[in-house]
Amino acid sequence: MSQPHASRHVRSLLTAPVVHDSDLGQIRRLNGDDFPLLKGLSIKRLQLAPGAIREPHWHVNANELGYCVAGKLLLTVVDNGHVVSRFTVTPGQMFFIDNGALHAIENVGDTDAELIIAFSHERPEDFSFHASMGAMTDAVLGNTYDRPAAAFAQRDRDLGSPYLIRRPGPAYVPRDAEFANPHRFDIEAESPAINFPYGQARVSRTQFWPTLKNISMYSIKVPDDGMREPHWHPTTAEMGYVAEGRARMSILDPDGSLDTYLLQAGDVYFIPRAYPHQIEVLSDKIHFLIFFDQPTPGDIGYRLAASALLPDTLAATLGRAEAPDIPLTTVDPLIVRRINPLDPVV
Repeated sequence: MSQPHASRHVRSLLTAPVVHDSDLGQIRRLNGDDFPLLKGLSIKRLQLAPGAIREPHWHVNANELGYCVAGKLLLTVVDNGHVVSRFTVTPGQMFFIDNGALHAIENVGDTDAELIIAFSHERPEDFSFHASMGAMTDAVLGNTYDRPAAAFAQRDRDLGSPYLIRRPGPAYVPRDAEFANPHRFDIEAESPAINFPYGQARVSRTQFWPTLKNISMYSIKVPDDGMREPHWHPTTAEMGYVAEGRARMSILDPDGSLDTYLLQAGDVYFIPRAYPHQIEVLSDKIHFLIFFDQPTPGDIGYRLAASALLPDTLAATLGRAEAPDIPLTTVDPLIVRRINPLDPVV
């Protein structure tokens, strides 16, 4: 099989620019600077060694939606007002952090942890609590915490961000961190919203996770006898991460050019709003994490679209004397069965 051709719609997150790399872990990102097509979405891959913490921080212009690939993590979140949450996430679980909410992510397991994190902005900005503490004088902090200024004399006054920090002691997970929490969603434990022998889709959207704002995600798994039907999203951009497998996508651009490319594990693709596209499976199965810039993504599939047109209109559209015999479809299936051989990969 040939390698994926260079496409403006695709980048690899595994070789994306490095934000941080140390014995504590690694952060790679794809944002509007690295992937110019992105609009309203961006993505990071966060790896944390045991005992490492993604330092407390908050985002200025973006909500955050994370998916745990490996490990056990403890999140602490300070929301607007007096709301504080602590909860764990494990593989297949997700978390949502609102814009401006202080949060820290800690590896509390004994193995490396990995997260795929999407943001609702192509160039997310953030503040670290480390830098915000460094910006204040000893006297100001003393007044804030009802302590003498000398209590804050021995501290790091750096206004930069270390990104990852080391926990000085053993991991501690409060008992209530295992309880249900509105920030956490166990997507892989959910019953699939779309469930066929030839493909399943589990969804995190406001219908099932009311906490979400401005972002959502589908976990789509399709074996080699299925296919994501050709479709478009009327008011929704799509950013997909290939968690497993190999696939082929085609997307039509408004200028009439057709971009067909191959995808493999670790790749990220971006589809602007209303661009028609489809996904074919080239391995035993695929697993895609597909992020959207809306809390409830819209979708128009080719099956329903063709059914909605009168036969003569469809025939004329296809340049035929008669319309092809296609099944009446009143609800798009999202995933269809593959009954024809794959077109050759060139």
